[in-house]
Amino acid sequence: MTASQTSGILVITRHSESEWNLVGKWTGLTDVNLTDKGRADSVLLGKQLHDIDFDGVYTSTLKRTQQTLEGIYAGKGQPTPPFSQSKALNERDYGDMTGKNKWEVQAEVGDEAFIGIRRGWEYPVPGGENLKAVYERAIPYFKTEILPRLQHGENILIVSHGNTIRALMKYLDSISDSGIEKVEMPFTSILIYTFTRDKELPVRKETRSIETTSTHA
Repeated sequence: MTASQTSGILVITRHSESEWNLVGKWTGLTDVNLTDKGRADSVLLGKQLHDIDFDGVYTSTLKRTQQTLEGIYAGKGQPTPPFSQSKALNERDYGDMTGKNKWEVQAEVGDEAFIGIRRGWEYPVPGGENLKAVYERAIPYFKTEILPRLQHGENILIVSHGNTIRALMKYLDSISDSGIEKVEMPFTSILIYTFTRDKELPVRKETRSIETTSTHA
């Protein structure tokens, strides 16, 4: 493979089930732990990645991503490597919604407003961030810190959060503002993108998944 064809692999996965996911609360920046199930599922994620060695690992500053990383490497049968953590990869700040039960809010505000708060691109979140705001912090960080490593043929793992990953997907998969409202990032999914030296966007995408009974998002 020539230098111009050198490919790097980007793997993105969401943290596994947290204590607040289990009870249906909007978590945002609240720094909660994984559940026992979340810890077990993170090991399964690692087993799905047994064939990929990573040159760099990135998480948010929140411990549920770092606990997931520990589980992933346990599943790979390797010690947890040094990793970089950044607020740019943190979950959305849900502002006034933080700590509220999602399904109770849905009953209070109606389906349209609920979907807007939960999945909308620019829908206002009182005291917090919409998805556009997450995009505006996550994508510059990705382009500056991670993309050059991928273009030089390195393999990179990102363990982040549902909405932050949706922001990354919007960029990597060229999804429209309206289209991103329909995009989910389940706990079960692993996204694998292949990059080449001369392109900013991936040239190939693969999805892997684990078997889990978790339904919380």
